[in-house]
Amino acid sequence: MHLALTERLTCPRCGPDYPLVLLADRVIDRRVLDGVLGCSNCRERYPVRAGFADLRLYPGPEPPLERGGTAESDEAFRLAAFMGVAAGPGFTLLAGEVARLGSAIAGLIEQLEVVGVHAGLAPWTEEPGFSRLATQERLPLASRSMLAVALSDAAADAFLEEGARVVAAGGRLVLLGAPPDAAARLEAAGFAVAARSGNDVVATARGAQ
Repeated sequence: MHLALTERLTCPRCGPDYPLVLLADRVIDRRVLDGVLGCSNCRERYPVRAGFADLRLYPGPEPPLERGGTAESDEAFRLAAFMGVAAGPGFTLLAGEVARLGSAIAGLIEQLEVVGVHAGLAPWTEEPGFSRLATQERLPLASRSMLAVALSDAAADAFLEEGARVVAAGGRLVLLGAPPDAAARLEAAGFAVAARSGNDVVATARGAQ
């Protein structure tokens, strides 16, 4: 997990107004490999092990998330185009099964740090450009802290409003396998559908250029 990401992490229990504080045990090349993230409000503590931050309120074992194989590079290129981020520095977020494309997208865009949200990323090896974490009820990130957000399938439904909250001004929210009520929920969150491709939706904040 990139050290700079810890400055954007917030307590999943208390909400986005309560930042987490890192107590690092091992940091190499600005990547946190082992340590603890703590909330000064509720005193909850969340472990970082081998670069993976487990911010779930009710942690438990999950099957490993598999990489995409030979089609991964094509999928990553398509998703990067949907997200509309041409260069870093900055952070983007992939939540759900689409998180398996995180390292591939990081390799496409210079100085971009991709944040993958899926418990099945825990066994993956730490690598530059790809930070891994798990959460459950909300995205543990400061508002407007991500250049773009992509949510897939169940995460597209569960985190739609949270995804809209963490996208920076002018950024895009991509829903892969958008829920049936996506358009109404995006409208309520201040976003408008900019493009559709099958069940995939690209949305931007109203008024964004």
